[in-house]
Amino acid sequence: MYQQASKESRVGVSALPEMSAGADAHPASRRAGTSCSAGAFKTPAAARTYWVLLAALAAVAALAACGLLAYANPFETGTPKWWLIAERRSNALIAMAVAAVCQAVATVAFQTVTNNRIITPGILGFQALYAAIHTATIYFAGAAGLIAARTLDTFIFQLVMMVALSLLLYSWLLTGKRANMHVMLLVGVVLGGGLGSVSTFMQRMLTPSEFDILTARLFASVNNADPAYYPVALPLVILSLAVLYAKSRTLNALSLGAPTATNLGINHRRESIIVLVIVAIMMAVSTALVGPLTFLGFLVATLTYQFADTYDHRYLFPMATVLSFAILAVSYFIMNHIFSAQGVVGIIIELIGGLTFLIVILRKGKL
Repeated sequence: MYQQASKESRVGVSALPEMSAGADAHPASRRAGTSCSAGAFKTPAAARTYWVLLAALAAVAALAACGLLAYANPFETGTPKWWLIAERRSNALIAMAVAAVCQAVATVAFQTVTNNRIITPGILGFQALYAAIHTATIYFAGAAGLIAARTLDTFIFQLVMMVALSLLLYSWLLTGKRANMHVMLLVGVVLGGGLGSVSTFMQRMLTPSEFDILTARLFASVNNADPAYYPVALPLVILSLAVLYAKSRTLNALSLGAPTATNLGINHRRESIIVLVIVAIMMAVSTALVGPLTFLGFLVATLTYQFADTYDHRYLFPMATVLSFAILAVSYFIMNHIFSAQGVVGIIIELIGGLTFLIVILRKGKL
């Protein structure tokens, strides 16, 4: 045992490019061969299945996106009015893409760092803070104040508040000798519950018309997004996505647990905090842009683990991103053009995600 530990210590970080969490967790991966596909997947057949599924999901997402842009456009194709409608619809597609990328990638990375495939970044209180900000706005400034507050400055303020809350939790509970990930998550739950209670109290003091306006704003919808937010949101999302993808091999090591990652030469605490900060930025952008999507990330992450069948984040991230956008685009297309019920898309996604969460809990039998 001592010789084996010494050998792993000599491997260090330099061996990480040739290793993956899936290969370490499954001995069958090492027996499958030395090809590139077998290094990330259990078998070459699993690799082929991955690429077929990814291509199929990308095709579905592309068809749904084209349908949202062009289907049921009342004007003649190619005319200025037709392009005006298509441009307005493209703004909604951009909001879908941003929300899909943020929710999917942030949830997968968060579950990797916490070593728990049940919890999501929403446990840190992003949705509760979003609801508290909007409720306080309409409580103190009225309905006119909430409508007037739909500006770029308000969007940036929400981003700063959400990221600041996360940094407060990280600096308080993930640094020092008594740093504990589980305590940080529990404190996030308590803070979220406290903010939710304050929001509920203020909502009870609103008039029926004000409460109706607030409720519409608190439901996740691409209509909440304003194109003026994109110059701030898009660079943050692209940069965060690039950093997380560049850290894919580090995330592979983190998924093995703190002792193994440390033995491989990874500074587990530092890398975990870096990933959690990026996750906080992506979740803040998504929540401030379209509203709270509690179970979308969980639904996408759960399906991604089943479809990808690998522990390598270089393949998990693309599958999660394409799958998340496909779910959102297809849902909006069906509800908009078949059932004419755009406002219930977020509700249906949350319903399906919540049922999936309960099924996973009941099958697993524990958190």
